[in-house]
Amino acid sequence: METASRCASIDHLIIIGNGMASHRLIEALVRHPQRPTCITVIGEEPVPAYNRIQLSPLLAGELATDALTFRDPAWYAEQSITLLIGEKVVMIDRDNCRITTESDRCLDFDRLVIATGSRPAIPNVPGIELAGVHSFRDLQDATALEAIAQRGGNAVVIGGGLLGLEAAEGLRKRSEQSLSQEPSQEPFQRLSVSVLQRSTRLMNRQLDETAAQLLENTLSKRGLHIETNASLAALEDNGHGHIKTVMLNDGRRLPADSVIVAAGITPNVELGQQAGLRCERAIVVDAHLTTSDPHIAALGECCQFEQHTYGLVEPIWRQVDVLAAVLCGETPDGYQEAPTATKLKVSGIALFAFGPTEAEPEHDVLRYQDPESGDYRRLLLRDGQLEGAVLYGDTRHGPWYFEQALASADLTACRQALLFGPADAEVLQTEHADNANSPASSSTSSPSSSHPPTSEAA
Repeated sequence: METASRCASIDHLIIIGNGMASHRLIEALVRHPQRPTCITVIGEEPVPAYNRIQLSPLLAGELATDALTFRDPAWYAEQSITLLIGEKVVMIDRDNCRITTESDRCLDFDRLVIATGSRPAIPNVPGIELAGVHSFRDLQDATALEAIAQRGGNAVVIGGGLLGLEAAEGLRKRSEQSLSQEPSQEPFQRLSVSVLQRSTRLMNRQLDETAAQLLENTLSKRGLHIETNASLAALEDNGHGHIKTVMLNDGRRLPADSVIVAAGITPNVELGQQAGLRCERAIVVDAHLTTSDPHIAALGECCQFEQHTYGLVEPIWRQVDVLAAVLCGETPDGYQEAPTATKLKVSGIALFAFGPTEAEPEHDVLRYQDPESGDYRRLLLRDGQLEGAVLYGDTRHGPWYFEQALASADLTACRQALLFGPADAEVLQTEHADNANSPASSSTSSPSSSHPPTSEAA
């Protein structure tokens, strides 16, 4: 499908990829008075850009497909943008500044942006090619998983991170919805969903042991079967080319009519490699998102800056700001890595985390847990400064904690109130500052103020 535009100028920008990063860039460009005259966007999927973050609610039956779409095709035409969807770029000719698609369409460019994203990381185990093995990355995957939920049987999700848990919970919810529908001639069978996590705990990159256990308990009560310390060894055939059993390294076998792989991502770098661009784990870019070819930029999950690759939106949105300015003729400050906080909602459970997940001997550890509400907080301080936090359940104060960490604020004076958020903590900080600035403070000091409490908060 193609939407036409006034694409006649030699000032031609081509963007390969029509995912979230690409669309964010387009939105930034059309707002800029010095935008490129002619923009062509080429997407391999047969639909315009949509919000992949909302695939889980879509699978769970909480959203309609239309709710995910950012802009309809008419919008692109109104913005004088040529949109080509359902078309794959197969070659970049750097010498002639030309790209070729699988339908033999050739387009010349002045500037090119590669925003091809990533694909699921597929484990290299026997049987991974069997029918019944799926990923959870796009709308087509969501449709396939919906059918699995409706058929019932046994589904095994590989991966206990955010995507794996959302896929598992989405499957469970959609199966429950199917069961609650009016009986038909072919009644639905309940779907049993298991989650395999190679680590000792769920979401081990974001959560400490306590928060991970709380999450596991909640999901188990909902009906998910959680298997930690579970390394995949092989997928076994039913004799007809379809998955039958998941085999673990410890010898256990789990029945499986379907397997959903959600255990990380692999950057799509093939176009960059074909074009001879510098590639390592992904397409290498500088601080202005420029590749080893000055006419070509890369953005998002397919790019690598220094030693970093990307899977979260916050750093990618900052990349977009830089690249949009560059493409509009400005010379912005370059992209820089910055600390990021992870704010997630896993199946209706709010989480907020930043900094290290494991406490070191030098850390001052503050903890709070309310068994009735299920809320949990753990703060890591070093020399009075906040370095890390894990919040489970009540995450209202997460952004304030993150601000304190970024500012390297000395929180010694309000240590005893930190677990309860900014209200009491800021009062103590103000009182401490006032006392420090008072005339009496220059000649006397309070013993209690120089020795803050050292016991962990219960």
